[in-house]
Amino acid sequence: QVQLVESGGGLVQAGGSLRLSCAASGRAFSSYAMGWFRQAPGKERDLVAAISWSGRTTYYADSVKGRFTISRDNAKNTVYLQMNSLKPEDTAIYYCAAADVGVAGPQTAFGSWGQGTQVTVSS
Repeated sequence: QVQLVESGGGLVQAGGSLRLSCAASGRAFSSYAMGWFRQAPGKERDLVAAISWSGRTTYYADSVKGRFTISRDNAKNTVYLQMNSLKPEDTAIYYCAAADVGVAGPQTAFGSWGQGTQVTVSS
């Protein structure tokens, strides 16, 4: 089991940037893939980005390609989501999640979740 704590959410104007962080503790961080999900009111929780255990393989949803960047620092047990050129439609609760495998994508089951952090983008 792994414990995850997100931080870095907040209110930002359209076109602005935010950087989310997710600190992990528990089982070996460098052995599993990580993902960022988001859930807007009345919508399903969707995978936004994922990164493999090594950081060499990444996945992005089409809606965030070119604007968001996922990265990880295995020495600090932390995964990041840099969000640039934010749009009002990016408003959601963002969740960090850990997979049980080393490489993850949209069909991967993520077994551990953080509590979420709110991101609000004003127009």
